Parts: sequence; C-alpha cells; structure tokens
Amino acid sequence: MIARLLEGVPRRGLVLLGLLLAALVVFPFFASGYLLTVGFLVLYFAYVGQSWNIMMGFAGQLSLGHSLYVGLGAYAAAALYVHFGVSPWIGLSASIAFSGLAGAVIGFLAFRFGVAGVYFAILTIAFAEFARIGFDHFAWVQGSSGFFLPVANYATNDLWNLRGSPTMFYYLMLAMSAAAFVLCHALVRSRMGYYWQAIRESPEAAEALGINVFRYKMAAVVISAAMTSLAGVVFAFYYNNLFPEQIFHISRSIELILGPIIGGIGTLVGPLVGALLLTGLAEGMREIMLQLKVDVPGVKQVFYGLCLLLVVMFLPHGVWPPLARRLGLERGGADGAARADEGKP
Repeated sequence: MIARLLEGVPRRGLVLLGLLLAALVVFPFFASGYLLTVGFLVLYFAYVGQSWNIMMGFAGQLSLGHSLYVGLGAYAAAALYVHFGVSPWIGLSASIAFSGLAGAVIGFLAFRFGVAGVYFAILTIAFAEFARIGFDHFAWVQGSSGFFLPVANYATNDLWNLRGSPTMFYYLMLAMSAAAFVLCHALVRSRMGYYWQAIRESPEAAEALGINVFRYKMAAVVISAAMTSLAGVVFAFYYNNLFPEQIFHISRSIELILGPIIGGIGTLVGPLVGALLLTGLAEGMREIMLQLKVDVPGVKQVFYGLCLLLVVMFLPHGVWPPLARRLGLERGGADGAARADEGKP
C-alpha cells in the first residue's frame, strides 16, 4: 500500500517533504505564543484548502460557499458538547453527517438539473447564506448573540474533549493536514481521481467514455464537505465562540479558497504553499503595523486582493507549479498532481 502511494514520487520530493514535516514538528519548541497561533492558522487553511481542492482542483466544481461546511461542523459538535457533554470526537459523526447531507443536497440539485459553472458557484453561496440567516435566528445555539463554549483552563491538555493549550491544537492540525495530504494523494492516483480529472477537463467526453459523471461529481462534493466539517470542529473548540455572521459569511469562504488558488489549484503542495504565503505574510504585515501603531481598516483584505492580482497577472497557475519545475518535481513529484508540470489546474 505504502509502496503504491510512493510510486512515481522522486527521492528529492520525499526528502523535501520529510524536511518540511520535521520543521513543522519542531516549530512549537522555538515559537512564541503569537507565532504558534500563526502556525495553527497556516495549517488550518492548508487543510481546508486541501478539502476544497478535491472539489475544484480534481473534479472541476467551483464552490464559493465552503464556509457552509465549516459552520455546520462547528455548530453540530459544539452544540452536542455544550448541551449534552458529548465529546467532539463523537460529535464529529454528526458534523460529518450534516455537512455531507448538505453537500449531497447541493450536488443533487445542481448535477441532476444541469446547474454548472458560475451558476453552481452561486448555488453554493446561496446555501451558505441560508445557513447564516437560519443560525442567526436559531435560539438553541444563541442565534446572533453568539454561541460560547466553556473553557476551564489552558494548562491541562484534554484531547478527548479538545480542551487544552495552543500547542495541542497545533499538533492536531498538523496531523490533520498531513492525513489530508496523504488522502488526497491516494485519491488523485486512484481510479476515481482519474475519473475526476476527466470530468474536470470535459464532462461530455467523460460521459461518452462511460464514466458516470453524476456519481463521481457527487462523490467529490460529499468527500470535500465531510473533510471540511472536521476543520469546523477544530475551529469551534480552538476559538470557543461561534457567530453566524462570522463563520458562514461569504468572506470566510473566499478566505478559505485563496490558499489553493495562490498556491496552485489541482496540486497537493499548492494549498500549503498558498496558506503559508497568505497567512504568514498577512500576519507579519499586521504585526509590523502594530509596532508602528498604524491602524488601516481592511488592510488584510487589500493585501489578499493584491496577492491574488499579482498571481493572476504573473503566475496564473499558482506559485507551486513553476516552483516544482525548478525543484525538478514536475511530473509525479511531491505535489502528486498529474499535470502540475503543464501548469494546468
């Protein structure tokens, strides 16, 4: 199994991945509390970017409402924990079920009735907005006033109930990101992964070849939604508060997908590279402005917009594909993308 996963991956790619993993493992030993939070955010956005990449990068289905699955996962696990004392790991089953069902409903409505392209993207935004408005008036989770999780202390790490220090959450997010990388690598090299890529390039041609386009599109949406819901659970228990206006808003969805867009859609390393660049540079700029005592409203959004503009103008296929070429990882390399060397998403 392991040999099959590593097939076609050059030794240089394995070495670089090993060095990156080692650096991420030892990072908390040298990082301050602030840098540890930045590291957590980088891994969080890398994980969610990887989840979204299944839907868009592999299967070619553009979702602009992925915050829906983050919010459903977060609220399901948090509500079960607060009201019934259920461990978030048990509540995760409800989170996956709700998010997977939402993804299945969206996918069924879109794919059964021929909603594609920009109209599919609008449909995903609409469902996220429905959820935002609905949870805004959902008294069981305190509606618009916010849903708060009890926090005893940060000194003792309780992994079963996800109560503990930022270091514990960092390593949890690192494990999730590594697992998502391995899973996506296996998926893209599987028969379903090749079917997804065929559907992405031309659904009509894929259908003519006998591929059940509806089934595999649905699989991409449900898998992506279920993976994303896990990030929502960690988000809820890390920040300990949930506001519908914050977690379901379209700006949150855009923030989630910028990583793979900047790094390289359809590649495995791209979401991590994009998250590292965006989050690292944005937080670094924020820290510099705090030191200079300069307060510019919306500067983070302006920075994201400039990054996106520069990538579209000079690196239209993302940062990772040309970097992979320079490192000699063009085909079958560490990113595992079948066509990264061609620069196509």
